[in-house]
Amino acid sequence: MKKALLRFVGTYLLFVLVFILQKPIFMLYNHKLLEEPSFSDYLHVIWNGLPLDFAVAGYFTAIPGLLLIAGLWIFPHIIKPIFKGYFAVISLILSVIFITDLILYEYWGFRLDSTPFFYFFSSPKDAFASSGILLIIIAILGVSLITWLLYILFAKLIVNSEKDSRPPKGRGKISFVLLLLTALLFIPIRGGFTVSTMNVSKVYFSDNLYLNHAAINPFFSLLESLTREKNFGEQYRYMPAEKANEVFNELKDKPVATDSLSAMPAAPQILTTNRPNIIFVVLESFFSKAMTTLGGLPNVAVNMDKLAEEGVLFTNFYSNSFRTDRGLVSLFSGYPAQPTTSIMKYPKKAQSLPSIPRSLKEAGYNVEYYYGGDADFTNMRAYLLSMGISKIISDVDFPISERLSKWGAHDHVVFNRLANDLQEKQQEPFMKIIQTSSSHEPFIVPFEKLEDPFLNSVAYADSCLGDFIHKYKEMGQWDNSLIILVPDHSKRYPESIPDLSFERFQIPMIFTGGAIKESMQIDSYASQIDIAATLLYQLGIAHDQFSFSKNILNPASPHFAFFTFPNAFGMITEDNQLIFDCESEKTVISEGGDSTKNLESGKAILQKLYDDLDNR
Repeated sequence: MKKALLRFVGTYLLFVLVFILQKPIFMLYNHKLLEEPSFSDYLHVIWNGLPLDFAVAGYFTAIPGLLLIAGLWIFPHIIKPIFKGYFAVISLILSVIFITDLILYEYWGFRLDSTPFFYFFSSPKDAFASSGILLIIIAILGVSLITWLLYILFAKLIVNSEKDSRPPKGRGKISFVLLLLTALLFIPIRGGFTVSTMNVSKVYFSDNLYLNHAAINPFFSLLESLTREKNFGEQYRYMPAEKANEVFNELKDKPVATDSLSAMPAAPQILTTNRPNIIFVVLESFFSKAMTTLGGLPNVAVNMDKLAEEGVLFTNFYSNSFRTDRGLVSLFSGYPAQPTTSIMKYPKKAQSLPSIPRSLKEAGYNVEYYYGGDADFTNMRAYLLSMGISKIISDVDFPISERLSKWGAHDHVVFNRLANDLQEKQQEPFMKIIQTSSSHEPFIVPFEKLEDPFLNSVAYADSCLGDFIHKYKEMGQWDNSLIILVPDHSKRYPESIPDLSFERFQIPMIFTGGAIKESMQIDSYASQIDIAATLLYQLGIAHDQFSFSKNILNPASPHFAFFTFPNAFGMITEDNQLIFDCESEKTVISEGGDSTKNLESGKAILQKLYDDLDNR
């Protein structure tokens, strides 16, 4: 009995030890994200992370517990290969999760969830495009090495520790004890006997978000995120439904004042026509700091700065999320990004969303989409076609000689294709959407201007935009055109700023073109979801379906920006700027006045968003 019990307990403790060792490795690899960590920081991360380590060790020890029982009744030469196969698979799984989490955290700022696997399985080529070949090789070598080390460890200490090939005496008694111990694994897996079950927030211990993240077990983080891919109507329950409806209704778009007796002035018409041709440019990873007009860096987005002076610049504008698949839905459907999933994962739900392209198509517009990459990445093609896009030009529509970027065709190639197509006779009015990709990792572009690879890629994309605008002005269509320039999301720059910060999400938006009456700056707080109501109002098209979108130019509507990050949200108004961590249930940042109203408003939006997601 002693040997069997030692193997069971040894298996459990060995898993715990492996998870403990991961933490200092994680902190050392991501040392740039924490200024001068002390020895006590390492100890606190390890100690506070133990509950999740105990839980995951419980998951992984359950099957060996059952195999140990089976081994009492089946000869070792039969059960031992099963043991070895189990530990080989587990070693590989743990290695892949550990290396993936280790590498991605620096870029994404949150522990591993289902997002990278969604990207990988939807398009492996594009999932790898963000990484350099050296990093991919290092990752493969790292996975191989750790898999081998873990397997040797488990095989040596657990599988090969039993030398006796004869079934022991008293195996019924031993089986009962092992079965009881295996059942008791439920305690660490659940997290005890309290009402609250095990969850990521149980390891939060510090005001420093990075230290909290370092304490999280990546396998548990992934497992918990997978459980959030369903039962949306049960998530983010902050208040009674009636209260959520009441708060949310106050945040919705309001009717535009139409008579002179109204206390509010009417929303201005900024266009010379309500049927301009529209070119909608989605700029990959652009951010406000790239523009001197917005108080940013010089000599980066110089063409954006020029266009901002000629058109309408929105100075307090924010992205709704941090990834393209979420950003596109916010841009075209006026639908807030979700902090635990992406609606693009669910084509049936996504196709029920309203969309700007569909509304314009119903109003007589011809809508086409230009993108140099794989349009199937993250179910993008399914979403775009269901949104009313008539034609999609993507990587396969360019000759191989022009697909020199890791993402497909470089931005200048895609802009040239659009410019050439526009020189041919077009069905008007039209909406042409072009999505850039070159300012995405790994930032390798045919352009040398700035030393920083990311800033240089932004400057390159900006130069491609400038060249296109110059060509378009010479085509004679400028006077009847509205050009909308807006990023899909922002990027953390510099890397020293935290992901849960306001500047992380601040992006430019510009309406320009000959159809703009006059240049101006709009200082109202807004985000990508508000483009739908704002644009459609200018075109005289109803936007009632866009329940989360507000007309930025309507003085009667509330003005705020709402954004989400994995299990966190931001709510920004003129009076208060707030970021709330849903995991720890704490306000991370609050600037300005009293945050009570913004906290309640943000929670109501999130609750209503998941109600809506569940019902689609």
